[in-house]
Amino acid sequence: MSLLFLLVAWSATVLSCALLCRAALAAARALPPAPEAAGDIAPDPAAADRHASGLTLYEMAYLSGGPHRLADVVLVLMAQKRRLLLADTGWATVVDPVGTDAVERAALTAIGPEGQRHIPAVRDALVGDAAVRRVADRLETQGLAQPAAVRPGIGGAVRLVKGSALVTLLSAVATYWTAAPGADSGQVLIWFTVPQILTLGLWAVARFELHPYSDWATVAGERRLPATTGSRDAPDAPGTPPGSLITLALRGPTALTDPSLRAALHSSGA
Repeated sequence: MSLLFLLVAWSATVLSCALLCRAALAAARALPPAPEAAGDIAPDPAAADRHASGLTLYEMAYLSGGPHRLADVVLVLMAQKRRLLLADTGWATVVDPVGTDAVERAALTAIGPEGQRHIPAVRDALVGDAAVRRVADRLETQGLAQPAAVRPGIGGAVRLVKGSALVTLLSAVATYWTAAPGADSGQVLIWFTVPQILTLGLWAVARFELHPYSDWATVAGERRLPATTGSRDAPDAPGTPPGSLITLALRGPTALTDPSLRAALHSSGA
């Protein structure tokens, strides 16, 4: 029985470590060698207002939560401008059918000619829209966003490594408790320390070299996000009121202070 537990521990360790190394190598190959200077990138005509970090609101949303977060931000932005009405039942209704930029126009197109649509359907339509893809492509070109080819490899692989460390520990405990009375299980337990050292060591290396394990932002992208140092729980930037659009972009719908807007996004599956 002890050999079976040992086999399980080693299998989980080898598989998870191999997947993490593969994901890290794929990310290194897919990312550009160095972020291009902001001046070398074609300006976004729809991004007149940029944060001090040099990122637009849409770019911050994408780097923090991907295209779904960007969709939530543009819907709330248009609701605050009184162009949309977001009901707490999860429906979006057009009030003013005029978009001021490509993403707002894409949101209106996603809602459709009837002027009303369920928010999850609007969000899904926006995710595949060309305006949102242009935001993603621009960030990938600058080396700030993870290429689609490597998402969400590193984060998932790190979770597997942590899981295999737990599997190894549980396997060692099970081996100890199932050992025959009077049997010396010390020698067998020593073999469990090797996979445990491998998983914990690789986890520590990943924490130092690859953290944060974002599915959307690269390390350079995380550093550009305002009021964060790799943590989604960082305080707001100076002068940024709690529940603002920047806070929504960085942390998601739970950061909204308006209960009706928060209910609209949560009731729609956000």
